[in-house]
Parts: sequence; structure tokens; C-alpha cells
Amino acid sequence: MRSGVVVIVAAFALLAGCTSEPATAPLIAPDTPGGSAPTIAPSDASGVVPPPPNDADRDYVAMMIAHHEQALAMTRFAPERAQNETVKGLAERIRFSQEPEIGAMKQWQRTNNIVGSHGDHGSMPGMATQEQLNALGAARGKDFDRMFLELMIKHHEGALKMATDVRGAGSNVQVEEMADDVIATQTDEINRMKALLPTL
Repeated sequence: MRSGVVVIVAAFALLAGCTSEPATAPLIAPDTPGGSAPTIAPSDASGVVPPPPNDADRDYVAMMIAHHEQALAMTRFAPERAQNETVKGLAERIRFSQEPEIGAMKQWQRTNNIVGSHGDHGSMPGMATQEQLNALGAARGKDFDRMFLELMIKHHEGALKMATDVRGAGSNVQVEEMADDVIATQTDEINRMKALLPTL
């Protein structure tokens, strides 16, 4: 029995000795998205500062806020004008995903002391014209369903281009993560809408 106690005590001592030693494994320092991040010693980690946002990051966030806001305006027509329940469900899904994304992007602007701007609508791919929005708002039933899907597919494809572009030109890790979320979510939604459109 005494020998068993000795073994247990020795095991705890060994574990304690392992955890008390300072970490020596190298850490990966933050770098621009897609860059070759250097490795550093743990003792140097406190002095590493992530790269600040560049113009591509700032422009992307400003434009994507406006891009999302137009998508939300389109989804607000669906509850009363759509006929197909799946179209209504897709519109609701888009609204529930993009509303919090707008909040996150506006918070990013505040955190980085960036004055909010909606950017140039003409430079944003996939944006619907005012005439197209008016036509969508006037449509009902199957006509609305088809028009909504056609406009939203184009709108999402524009968002994918913007997100892909900033991943190559931006320097901020948070913006890269937001762009990755847009790519994942909207690629899935494009596939759903393209599959639904021929059935209407």
C-alpha cells in the first residue's frame, strides 16, 4: 500500500514539474491575411501588434454594409409578396444572417475609429438598380418569387466577388474572417436559390 502512495505522489510531482517550466515552443506572429507569418519566441509575443486596416479593408466594410442593407430591403418585400414558402424562408434566412453582420461591421468601424460611409453604389458588383427594386416591390406571387431569386443570386455573386477581392488586398484579420463568413454563407444560399429557380 505504501508503495502505491509513493507512485501517486511521484506522478503528481512529475506533472507539477512539467507545468512549471516556461513555454519554449515558437508562436506564429500575426501577419496580413495570406502572408507568411513569422514565428517568434513566447517571451516576445507581448510586443507583436497586428497590421492596421488598410484602404481595402475600410472600403470593403463600408461597401458591404450598404450591400447588405440593400439585400435586407429586398427581403422585406417577401412576407407579403412572395407566394412560394421556400422563397419566404430564404428571404428570412438572409435577413437573420445579414442583420447581425451589419452590426458587426459597424462595430468594427467604431473600434478602428473609421467614420462610416456607404461608399459608391456604382462600384459595388451585384447591386440592383432603383428601377429593379421598384419592379420587385410591385410584383406579386410567382412573378415576385422569380424576380427575387434572380436579383438576389446576382446580388450574392457580387458580394462573393467583393469578399474574394478583400481577402487578397486587405491586411486586417477580422475583415478576412468576415469575408470568409460571407463566402461560406452566400455560396450556400446561391446554390439553394439556383436549385429553386427552375421549379417556379
